[in-house]
Amino acid sequence: MENERVILAIGRIERALSRIESANQAMANRQPDLLKDVELEKRHAALKNEMKQAIHTIDGLIARQER
Repeated sequence: MENERVILAIGRIERALSRIESANQAMANRQPDLLKDVELEKRHAALKNEMKQAIHTIDGLIARQER
């Protein structure tokens, strides 16, 4: 009876370790995606800034043309 409880406890520990390892591997696989997301956000912000500048320039050209 006591051996059975120990064997069951060891089985639970092994399954828990397996879940931890799987979660750790999943996190390791996610990190490159997070870096890509950060890089994409930076590129988006730069493009948005360029577009704002271009619109400002166009507005200035239109204002001069209307004078």
